[in-house]
Amino acid sequence: MTPQRVTPDGVDLVAPLFDAYRQFYGRPADLDGARRFLAARLARDESVIFAVTEDGRGLGFTQLYPSFSSVSMRPIWILNDLFVLPAARRRGVGTALLNAAKEHAAQTGAVRLVLSTAVTNTAAQAAYERDGWKRETTFFQYEYHLPTSPGTT
Repeated sequence: MTPQRVTPDGVDLVAPLFDAYRQFYGRPADLDGARRFLAARLARDESVIFAVTEDGRGLGFTQLYPSFSSVSMRPIWILNDLFVLPAARRRGVGTALLNAAKEHAAQTGAVRLVLSTAVTNTAAQAAYERDGWKRETTFFQYEYHLPTSPGTT
């Protein structure tokens, strides 16, 4: 169960997973939109995606976005998306994806990986904590939501 880095040619493999991930968070199904979004991120080198497959079918994926720590003057990676098909859970897919993210962060000289998950997603929280992730208690996180315009990616 070795995650592979997804290239632009592999978007069709992860788009259904990405669409299911979005639906998990209450968004309507939009497979074409998922394909376009992922293709744009990869074409512009704006994200790194790893996927676990079995028999040519995607079982899970994670998507990382680059950022930087001004204080450390080093890169950080935002583990923005992690999803495993319900039928593939408890088989080590999530752990393999988290390990791929850690390895990628280390290889790129990052000072840390960061992620956030829904307060109600206690299963994911338990998995992250078992994997050595620590809940942030030093800083508060704030959001400011901007109006969106149709067709933006």
